[in-house]
Amino acid sequence: MKKTIGIIIAIITLITMAYIGKQGYITAKKYEQTTYELSQQMDAGTLAEFQLKELANLFTLGLVKNDTKEKMEKLEKDRQIYNRESQSYAIYFAIGALVILTLYFILSLQGFTITISIAALIALINGLITPILLVVIHKEVEYLGDVILSFESKGIIGSIVKLYTNGSLVVAGVILLFSVIVPAFKTISLLFVAIFEHSPFAAKVVRFFKHLGKWSMLDVFVVAILLVYLTGGNSDTSRAEVEIGLYFFLTYVILSMLASLSADRMLHENSKTGSGDFSPTDKAIQS
Repeated sequence: MKKTIGIIIAIITLITMAYIGKQGYITAKKYEQTTYELSQQMDAGTLAEFQLKELANLFTLGLVKNDTKEKMEKLEKDRQIYNRESQSYAIYFAIGALVILTLYFILSLQGFTITISIAALIALINGLITPILLVVIHKEVEYLGDVILSFESKGIIGSIVKLYTNGSLVVAGVILLFSVIVPAFKTISLLFVAIFEHSPFAAKVVRFFKHLGKWSMLDVFVVAILLVYLTGGNSDTSRAEVEIGLYFFLTYVILSMLASLSADRMLHENSKTGSGDFSPTDKAIQS
């Protein structure tokens, strides 16, 4: 009965995390779009027009309406709403991950490993497609105010595409390998290990990732390099803002590490009880 309740909770939580991730992505893109539209209203030409309309409004005692000001205020209001919503989805997603971790005390090791591997895969997908950083280059100009010179918001996949099109093939390849291919392969392999726990191949997969244990934080390091790459190289004043895609990716890193530990323990328990089709060599290595 306890395991049945745990399975039901696991299914509901995974579906909820997938939904939250999708809504977080949609809201993050809306935040990105409204920020872009607002930045378009704050270039030198538009701000000059804005100041002229402000003077006309002042001299005509309000008869001439400043529609640009009204549009900017609406965009800023929508931007703040989408920002709060996206941050809320990031928190809800983290709560879902915590619920998954508590299932360790309810589910079997196999069930828990399957569940946390799926959760890690959901977090990885959302972390790859959702924007991770928003960068605005701006400069204070006399009489005009704060002028936006450039705006950029990118996720990991979008950044890889941009680096590739700009000719930075090596950097794009490194980020693609360690932030997309290796994490995806690792997560799917752990899911395979959990499902086919009695397969001799399962032990080899876990041992392979244990050998890669010292590189377990490399994906985070690569994303950190990407963040520095996106924020650097500008002499003007810049404003960088972390978006929820980074939180999704960090959630994946934590869940993936715990999934590896769970799979390792699951196979270790199987070897001690003599279950599975492990060879004496496999059992000796795991013990």
